[in-house]
Amino acid sequence: MQEQSLQGGFSCEPIEAAQAFRAAMSAMARPGRIEVMAGARPPAPMSVAAGALILTLCDPETPVYLAGAWACAEVRDWITFHCGAPFADRATCTFALGDWASLSPLSAYPIGTPEYPDRSATLIVEVPVLAEQGATLRGPGIRDTATLLLPEVAAFQSNSALFPLGLDFFLTSGECLAAVPRTIQVSQSEG
Repeated sequence: MQEQSLQGGFSCEPIEAAQAFRAAMSAMARPGRIEVMAGARPPAPMSVAAGALILTLCDPETPVYLAGAWACAEVRDWITFHCGAPFADRATCTFALGDWASLSPLSAYPIGTPEYPDRSATLIVEVPVLAEQGATLRGPGIRDTATLLLPEVAAFQSNSALFPLGLDFFLTSGECLAAVPRTIQVSQSEG
């Protein structure tokens, strides 16, 4: 294990973990709203927001799948040291981390069962930029509509059609994150 794997966690864990958890839950409760996460200093290519999510939501009971460039020794060692989360394949993970292309196809992840819809995966999708523009979001936690730049509108539409089954998403870029839970209806913005 490299020395850099031992660094980059929360410096004041109780406070920063609580702030990160609040930001993650606020993003999930208010889909499309961009929140800021701080405190984590993960290895590349993981963003600060993705690192804070992993530190906050993962533990030895939450299997993680790493896709594409995120499946490197530095990221694996960092997660192992700071969270103790085991690594899994797409079909058995609780969380998956990577960019949109490397996380595809979405059909490979668990979407829950009718008896246990909570046994689905949450995907942490690293995107180049987060912006409150693009696709239109409607549903719980959104007053009228919200807009968010999504990597592929059709995939989010197909996912919401599976409700109460389906995947939940965190989109991360730098220190920013937004969430799109399976309850949200997505449409292409007009204009």
